[in-house]
Amino acid sequence: MLYKILFTIIILLATWTAVSYFFERGIEEPAYTVIEKRDGYEIRQYEPYIVAQVNLPDLPYREAVTKGFTILAAYIFGDNKTQQEFAMTAPVFIEESTELAMTAPVFIESQTMSFVMPSQYTRNTLPIPNDDRVTITEIPGRTVAVLTFSWWRTENRIAEKEGTLRRYLERDGEEIRKIEYAGYNAPFTAPWLNRNEILIEI
Repeated sequence: MLYKILFTIIILLATWTAVSYFFERGIEEPAYTVIEKRDGYEIRQYEPYIVAQVNLPDLPYREAVTKGFTILAAYIFGDNKTQQEFAMTAPVFIEESTELAMTAPVFIESQTMSFVMPSQYTRNTLPIPNDDRVTITEIPGRTVAVLTFSWWRTENRIAEKEGTLRRYLERDGEEIRKIEYAGYNAPFTAPWLNRNEILIEI
C-alpha cells in the first residue's frame, strides 16, 4: 500500500513538473546580455523594450499584485480599443517606490507592475488600453545587477533577497538605483521550477 502511495505521489509530481515546463517553454523575454558574473549575482545589459504598466498606490503587497495582474491581463486579453489579444511574455516586473521592510507584514507606499510587450510591437502599433490606469512605456537599455532565486515568492522572501543583493552591491562598491522584482512563472507552476529575480539598476 505504501509503495502505491509513493508511486502515485511521484507520478503527480512528475506530471506537475511536465505541465509547468511545457506551458512556459518558448515564452518571450526581453533581450539581454550577461556581461559579468560575480560572487552571488550577475550583471546584465538589457536592450530597450516596451511595457504595459499600472501604478498601484497605498495597497499591501499581495493585494497590489493581484489587482495589478488582473488589470494588465485584461488589457492583453482584449480590453483595448481594437479588442486585440496578444501573447503573454515574461517576466512580470514590480517596482517599489519605497524600500521593502525586513519584517511582516510588508506595506509599501506605491508600486508599479509591468507586463513586457511582445517584441514585434512598437509603442505606436500596440492597441490603446480601454482602462486609463494602463500606460504604455518604453524602457531604455540599461545595466542591472540580478540575483536569481527559486521556490516561493512571498513578500518577505523577496525582501530578504533584495537585502542580500544590496549587501553584495555595497561590498562591490556599486551605486544602487531603481529596484525591481521579476517573476517569470504562472501561479500554478511547480515551485521548484519558479524563476524569481531581484534587479537593481547600477
